[in-house]
Amino acid sequence: MQSGAGGTGRRAQRVGFLLMDQFTLVSLASAIDPLRVANLLSDRELYQWCLIGSCEAEQVSSDGVRVTLDHILSEDVELDLVIVVGGIDIERTVQKTDLAWLRKQSQRGVQIGALCTGSYALASAGLLNGYECSAHWDCLTLLTEQFPGIDFNSHLYTIDRDRMTCTGGTVPLHMMLALMSKRHPQSLVDGVADMLVCERHRTDAEMQVIPMWSRKVEVQPKLKEVLQLMEANLEEPLSLQELSDYVHLSRRQLERLFLKHLHSTPSRYYLKLRLDRARRLLKQTSRSIVEITSMCGFVSTTHFSRCYRKYMGLSPRSDRGQGVPSAYQLFESELPPERAELFT
Repeated sequence: MQSGAGGTGRRAQRVGFLLMDQFTLVSLASAIDPLRVANLLSDRELYQWCLIGSCEAEQVSSDGVRVTLDHILSEDVELDLVIVVGGIDIERTVQKTDLAWLRKQSQRGVQIGALCTGSYALASAGLLNGYECSAHWDCLTLLTEQFPGIDFNSHLYTIDRDRMTCTGGTVPLHMMLALMSKRHPQSLVDGVADMLVCERHRTDAEMQVIPMWSRKVEVQPKLKEVLQLMEANLEEPLSLQELSDYVHLSRRQLERLFLKHLHSTPSRYYLKLRLDRARRLLKQTSRSIVEITSMCGFVSTTHFSRCYRKYMGLSPRSDRGQGVPSAYQLFESELPPERAELFT
């Protein structure tokens, strides 16, 4: 166990971080540093932490940094809180031994959490049934398709009884601050935030941002509302007139907003959203092309395949066979220039 200071008093909370292969290093650091600073500011050991992996002496993060582990799963370590740190390609990196170990920890009464895509491991272990939970936006399609009975939300993080789940990036810092506020005076929590140059505590009610469009339309509430409607109606797309009516704009006004801020027509942008969802389903699930056609609002597999080939440069079946790309390769910025032009 590692800690930031020594001291007496109430026993330190013991936190174990279970690192998946290709885990996200920034999420791990964002979760550990608040513990370290809390120890430092209180001048006593409030928290101990350790890094755990399946069977190797070290684990490799998504950016290639090798981290030395404190324990492997076969060792019997007593913990109060276990947090799974997910990352790239979580569906393939999580192992049966990880799931069995997590179930064992839950049976012991240990509080269970997850960062980034780590919620997939908890769901696979059956530890999220009956809980509300959060996960990184890149993993939500996979999660909702494979675990339809679990209440996944779009919040930055969720603390629901003895489960705590988080979207990743730097958000674990805010989740850990919220956790600390349940155990310590607010003055300590504020001190930790100040030391880590965290100007604002983000709450669990805040929604994670869909990166495709959020920064482009932050100051355009009408356009943002239309894009949210589009995101919520991919299976049964709304007509341009219906979208215009919802936000009390004329069709021409809506078209001008899209051209000015997104350099696209509404219909082309809507099609791009549906094709992005189709590609995530192709890459992250085993759904058939017929099912994906329906789920993304296309009238037939022929129509879907024609649109997909036109905009992605290859057929749905061929794209599925090429394996799983990184998250950002699913977006327009990573398409070849000749394909990206089709969306403008």
